[in-house]
Amino acid sequence: MKCNQLVTLSLLSLSVVTYAQDNQCPVPMDSSDLQLRDVGTGLEVKALSTSVKQNSLAKFAGKVQIISDSAQIKAQQARIDKISQQLNASGNIRYQDKQLKVSSEDVQLDFQSGELSLDKTEYRMLGISGRGNAQRIELSKEEGIKLEDVSFTTCPAGQEDWQMVASTIQLRPGEIWGEAKNARFYLMDVPVFYLPYFRFPVTDQRQSGLLFPKISSSDSTGLSYEQPLYWNIADNYDMTFSPRAMVSRGVQLKTEFRYLTEQQSGQIDLEYLQHDRRELNEDPRYFYRFIHKGNFAPGWQVNININGISDDNYIVDLDSDFYSRADTHLYRNAGIQYHNENLSFSADLRDFQLIGNHPDSYRALPELKLDYIQPWFSDVDFSLHSELTYFDSAEEGASAATRFHIAPSLRWSKFENWGEFTAEATLLQTNYRQQNGEQYGLDEQVSRTIGRGRLYGAMNFERPSNWFGNSITQTLEPKIQYLYTSYQDQTNIGLYDTTRLQNNFAGLFRGQEFTGLDRISDTNQITLGLTSRFLDENDEEQFRLSIGQIFYLADNRVLEAHKDTNRSALAGELDWKLGSKWFMHSEVQMDSTSNKLDKSSLSLDYQLAENKLIQISHRYVRELSGEQIDQLGVTASWPINQNWHWVGRWYKDMTSHRTIESYAGVQYESCCWSIQFVSQRYLNNRFDQTGGQSTNTFESGIALKFIFKGMGGGNSARALLNDGLFGYRQPYFLNE
Repeated sequence: MKCNQLVTLSLLSLSVVTYAQDNQCPVPMDSSDLQLRDVGTGLEVKALSTSVKQNSLAKFAGKVQIISDSAQIKAQQARIDKISQQLNASGNIRYQDKQLKVSSEDVQLDFQSGELSLDKTEYRMLGISGRGNAQRIELSKEEGIKLEDVSFTTCPAGQEDWQMVASTIQLRPGEIWGEAKNARFYLMDVPVFYLPYFRFPVTDQRQSGLLFPKISSSDSTGLSYEQPLYWNIADNYDMTFSPRAMVSRGVQLKTEFRYLTEQQSGQIDLEYLQHDRRELNEDPRYFYRFIHKGNFAPGWQVNININGISDDNYIVDLDSDFYSRADTHLYRNAGIQYHNENLSFSADLRDFQLIGNHPDSYRALPELKLDYIQPWFSDVDFSLHSELTYFDSAEEGASAATRFHIAPSLRWSKFENWGEFTAEATLLQTNYRQQNGEQYGLDEQVSRTIGRGRLYGAMNFERPSNWFGNSITQTLEPKIQYLYTSYQDQTNIGLYDTTRLQNNFAGLFRGQEFTGLDRISDTNQITLGLTSRFLDENDEEQFRLSIGQIFYLADNRVLEAHKDTNRSALAGELDWKLGSKWFMHSEVQMDSTSNKLDKSSLSLDYQLAENKLIQISHRYVRELSGEQIDQLGVTASWPINQNWHWVGRWYKDMTSHRTIESYAGVQYESCCWSIQFVSQRYLNNRFDQTGGQSTNTFESGIALKFIFKGMGGGNSARALLNDGLFGYRQPYFLNE
């Protein structure tokens, strides 16, 4: 038997994705119990009884096993005719190779042609959950495999919620496509559609074809139907076309092109709507995105991230897979980087597209950075940071500038088990050449020289203690920092990439109050901090509390850094593992003069498993852009039973006493199919003609998704979980 010439039923995989429901879905079988002969060693037949007639006819009976180097047949009786070169076997036939198992009533094999046929078969894939029946299976070297009156499903036996039935399926040798004739698709034994002829992929490689559609409805788009079409151009190139028909807005085309080489990878996305029925103007609406990452030489990298939209309301009206309606700008960056052990260099072009009525940002065209660090002697390091940037703005009449900055630094550090100490001295030299700055009181040329000194120390103390009846190790970790920065008048310098930073506990020891370099605040201050941790017998952190504050020894003379108090807000952080399933995280910043909260956040998490979690959160900011933020949120994911799963989130503005976002998703998932239903309501945030944003208009939407598992559906449960828990932050601050 030349079993190595047989084409197996593994070609029916149809890009099957395997799943397992707890104690319900059958685990895919493998071929670990298959025993084969070595390649080229011929055929072996075993049986309880054997009779040979004139060396031309052999009969076998009782537990017959026919073994080759690629397959195995088990039967109750078998007959080999040497003259006609035929093998016939019958009685409880079991055929198996490395891809499938087949049960049949009889099997015939022609040794000369290599043709094999099985009648009244049941087959099961190995390694995946695909299975089915075929009235007859014919295999040959020339024609491949032909299945007659065949069915296919990924559902368990007796629970065929869906299946495909065809009069014939032909799979030819060397072809990546199979052909099915008179194919009918059944859902709950009800035929849902019929195809007289269609082709389908027969390998686990990516193949061109239709993907599952996306059906949704919202106040903005009306009923929406999106049908992705996948084109596998080559092994390392592909494209997806997704026409999207929206009742309220028209037909949009979304395209995605991906490429991958040994050193480079990237993606190009383009979305286009020729005419929006809900817009008065007839201008086309579009979105584009280009992402590229690559290595072109040892140590050298290139990164590109370019995005753009036609108008401020594009994301609000048509949604986006890459940005949210809360974003205020889109990135347009391109750059190259080089890194080795001591040196790093980058050259970047940084630009933005603003969304809505926001102050224009300066573009860095280009921004060059060079950093060098060299250990000297006895724990002393020399480092050099430098950058050269040209700033430009699209706003008419705005100033522009070229900035060169260099900062040599000497640092001595000592690290021991009991603590650490650092002494650092830095010279900050910055030169500006500014254009069109006279109307803003800016000098054409500015040279700024500032010195900075920093002393930092921390110690670690430990003691055995008791925590709710358990033996623990408690640590006490005081830390102190003295920071001095000299003063120089900076009112003649424009603000190009500088904004005020917010201080949490870690930020107290940062030493700089601003992003960028246009403002370097003069400082003469001491920062005190204290952290205490509780570690269990396995050195796993169960509790951590940190508190700290900056004490100003002199008033700031840099205007943007001026303060009316001699100390910063008191900053604290708490992480508490309340039990094996409960976690709490909190951050607080309190004004030590007025004893009022400036900022606070609190989250309480219960997580029983990856898909069983509840989080209650609260966020408070006393003043942000003239408004107070006081929000309460609940996020949850929980299985209802073995097949049903629910995900939801809810946020309420405690100041205006209204719900600002609600999301609920429910999914039914069996071994072989799933259906998802999502409903959500959220602030519209649409921009008016002046660029102002609406904060009183809400939008509602629903979405429906149906998936046949085993037909390229993907992990639907994970997709629902990711969508429903958008914004969820896992409480993994403790070292576990």
